[in-house]
Amino acid sequence: MNLMYPQIVTGADLLRGIVKLDELAPLLQKRGASSAAIVNSKLYGVRSFSKMLVKYGIRPVIGLSVMLEIEDHEVLLYIYAQDEIGFSNLMKMSSAISTREEENLPLNWLQAYREGCIIICAMTDSSWANARNLHVLQLLMEKVSSSSTFIGISRPGGGAHTDEEAIIQLSKESQLSIAACQETRFLYKEDFQAYEVATAIRKGYKLNDSKKPPNRYRQAYLPEQQELSDWFTDYPEWLQTTENILNSCDVAIQKEDFLLPKFPVVDGKVPIDLLEENCQTGLQQRFQTLSPEYEERLRYELSIIEQMGFTDYFLIVEDYVRYAKTEGILVGPGRGSSAGSLVAFALGITEVDPIKYGLLFERFLNPERVTMPDIDIDFADHRRTEVVNYVADTYGKQYVAQIITFGTLSTKAVARNVARVLDFTPEEVRFMSNELNSGQSFKETIKQSKKLRDWIQVEPRREMWQQAAERLEDLPRNASTHAAGVVLAAKPLVHYVPLQIGSDEVFLTQWAMKDVEEVGLLKMDFLGLRNLTLLDRIRAMIQYNKKQVIDFEQIPLTDQATYKLFKAGDTTGIFQFESPGMRRALRTIQPDNFKDIYSVNALYRPGPMEFIPLYSRRKNGQEPTVYDIPELEPILAETYGIIIYQEQIMKIAVNIAGFTMAEADLLRRAISKKNQQVLEEERQHFIAGARKKGFDQVKANNVYNLIVKFADYGFPKSHAVAYSLISYRLAFFKANEPTYFYAAFLSSLTGSKDKMMEVIREMKAKGIPILPPSVTKSRYSHTVEGHAIRLGLGAIKGVNFAFYQQLATAREKGSWSSMFDMALSLGADHFTEKAIIPLIKAGALDDFNERRSVLLASIDAAQSHALFIGDDALSDQFQFNSQPKYTPGGTMDQMTMLGFEHDTLGFYLSEHPVEQLKRNASSQIPAIASLFSLRQGTKVDCMGIILSIRRIRTKKGEAMAFLTLQDETEEISCTVFPKQYAQISVQLKEEAFVQISGSIDFRNQSVQLIVEQLLPLSFSGE
Repeated sequence: MNLMYPQIVTGADLLRGIVKLDELAPLLQKRGASSAAIVNSKLYGVRSFSKMLVKYGIRPVIGLSVMLEIEDHEVLLYIYAQDEIGFSNLMKMSSAISTREEENLPLNWLQAYREGCIIICAMTDSSWANARNLHVLQLLMEKVSSSSTFIGISRPGGGAHTDEEAIIQLSKESQLSIAACQETRFLYKEDFQAYEVATAIRKGYKLNDSKKPPNRYRQAYLPEQQELSDWFTDYPEWLQTTENILNSCDVAIQKEDFLLPKFPVVDGKVPIDLLEENCQTGLQQRFQTLSPEYEERLRYELSIIEQMGFTDYFLIVEDYVRYAKTEGILVGPGRGSSAGSLVAFALGITEVDPIKYGLLFERFLNPERVTMPDIDIDFADHRRTEVVNYVADTYGKQYVAQIITFGTLSTKAVARNVARVLDFTPEEVRFMSNELNSGQSFKETIKQSKKLRDWIQVEPRREMWQQAAERLEDLPRNASTHAAGVVLAAKPLVHYVPLQIGSDEVFLTQWAMKDVEEVGLLKMDFLGLRNLTLLDRIRAMIQYNKKQVIDFEQIPLTDQATYKLFKAGDTTGIFQFESPGMRRALRTIQPDNFKDIYSVNALYRPGPMEFIPLYSRRKNGQEPTVYDIPELEPILAETYGIIIYQEQIMKIAVNIAGFTMAEADLLRRAISKKNQQVLEEERQHFIAGARKKGFDQVKANNVYNLIVKFADYGFPKSHAVAYSLISYRLAFFKANEPTYFYAAFLSSLTGSKDKMMEVIREMKAKGIPILPPSVTKSRYSHTVEGHAIRLGLGAIKGVNFAFYQQLATAREKGSWSSMFDMALSLGADHFTEKAIIPLIKAGALDDFNERRSVLLASIDAAQSHALFIGDDALSDQFQFNSQPKYTPGGTMDQMTMLGFEHDTLGFYLSEHPVEQLKRNASSQIPAIASLFSLRQGTKVDCMGIILSIRRIRTKKGEAMAFLTLQDETEEISCTVFPKQYAQISVQLKEEAFVQISGSIDFRNQSVQLIVEQLLPLSFSGE
């Protein structure tokens, strides 16, 4: 009898099992197992399971654990796919279960999906406790074939179930054979503790909870062959039945051909004719007359698209992009290699003219490298869902799904989750979190940290934490929706991939992206881009205030104010250009045309950034541009002799070695893989082609070496151009409409306190006024008033959109001259302390010209006024006779007022407290430096608030600290070395105001303050 394992629940089943495939398959091979079956609660992980077992020479069997709804019972079945029809039905079953609220399978549905399947009734499972009778089995056999139905009996650990004899008798009465069962949820006996921890994480309880449910899977390990034989020694035929069942199952899971969807065309129309017609229309709208170059390129691209079978795909993408634009949903100008397609440009899918920018179609679609086309589309992130729903509604919800993604227990996540169920103290959690290195595996981190090892040995519970975390690390913890991926098929998706309930009424695949692509399904990426939302907000505000309609494609790419901004590195809020290194690159290169912008974009990444100084010197005439051979000049002139783009590599192969563009694309891909044998083969291919074109071998070899050198660095020019358009457009508005830019940008930063403070400091430095939030003037988001920015009410902590809507409606009833008017319009139900206190503290009621202390003291009076007058029929008379008065509120010192602003807005609005401290100290210390003005090598005195403190010990064991200090102009990192730390450590407190004397250093490409003296500061009158 061969060794087989009939019920394995793998780690893919979201902690219902903790079996890892890379451990399972070698163990099965070592033990000589002939077959093994996966029976997860969904079809999660079945393709990986199948491929891994085949790799190790073991027959994989695809099964599913199903809770069957039969009369008033829910009973466990193991259902196996015997053949392709059975596998298709398993997908339908899993989809049906996962899209039902009850997550079970009704008996009638099992009847519909029974073909090609084998069923084992897991009668020793507790779900059968009240259903172990002939009547239930007869109901089942009326719907499914008795020849493919079996009774399952398990003896975990060798112990027989108390009802085993009754089950055997039931087998005789029903004439159903018995199959031996053994569920495996972990590999070894000693793994039970880790499995118990996994269950506690999944169900959300702690292991020391007296009310926790019992865990009935103590023996759910992978038994040896002898153990299985011993457990069923009196009924070896049960094991033989199980082996026969598994041997009868034969489902080959492999990579499938493309399953492309169809675009619905009107009767008599051919898709390629419609595509060509749409392309011609699109190009005529963009150009008055088409040059022969455009006409020839269009014919060529259309022929390749038709030849590769992708006509319908282009029509589908055009359709949902057109929908988005019609609905005012901002669409990106292009992304990735698809920007190299003239067809995409003609259809309005992209906004990049590939001929103008020298982009190559073959970088996108290569007839000699048949892969699925990949047109990724960016949408304004707050409206992306609308486009996904449009596709589902248009093509049918059964044909469209978003792609699932699994969140795994990473190093720190597994440590924290295990610590939680083991009821670690906050101090223990803080210690282990600080010591763990998220860049390494949990096991490797423990191995390298003596401090952690010593800490673990102190207590057995910590040893359990280590063992469980090591076993559970990298297992899937939860399922969510992929940020971009959507699949679309010509037939209902359930024929190809199991589905489950998703969000926004669009189904979700049960398989992740790689598996979905292997099935052959077309994956489309609908990406939500925050920067498009920013552009959309700018456009909407300008249209609302100025009645101007913005067409982003009409923005001139020659605006000098925009290039001035780039040259200065003034790129806060500019997509892709915000990092300190990128700003330095801009200041070095001094871009003065759009070509420079997308060149910098491509250059600023690991590897090619070393050529930024060379690019700058050649661009700015400080050294001549040289070429290895003159024939490279037409290709490399735009980048001053430096290979920056993948398209340049392809053009070199075409011009120098006579390659076709398709061959050149294959060369590019082959070289980038760095396989030495392939590199040498391609070298000979390149040199042979070059020699045919008249180049000698030495020159040809040198050019090939140049290609190899830059192959790693090469960036898709199509992507650089398309994404740089977004950056340029943002910079254009920052340079030409700064108030609208900053108002929209600040709105996008709600909740990001540090970034918001940085932007506000920048605005103040530019002299852009910031008006406080106002209950009479503010909208929910920030808006533009004249040349100033009015803060929105949504920026105030505690003010939600629902309350704002009530406030906006109340404002329409008439103007307010006092808080009492506001209370009356809002009504007592909405004018509550919870809603009004944050508004007062943020200064949003300052328009009523009363001190904030008085306003706070008068909330009850205003509420009573609203309650008294309310909606009474005589309210006009009451209101006329009622003249409510504010309640005296005493005084509120400046620091308290600023503190309230900081608490409610996340930043200081009226002024930074440090400004008052500097004024108070100006007579004693006239030379207080602002943090923004600090320069390397100088001695300074400065003031600020300590935002954060990180205390460490040196290798010698001495204590020191790193501080983050903030004043009204900047934040800066401060270093307190051990000698100074010993003197001032007791004075180091977060949120403390301090005066620091020290020297300025330049480390890690940023200014740092070396602390020599530190004094605590206090406010007068406090």
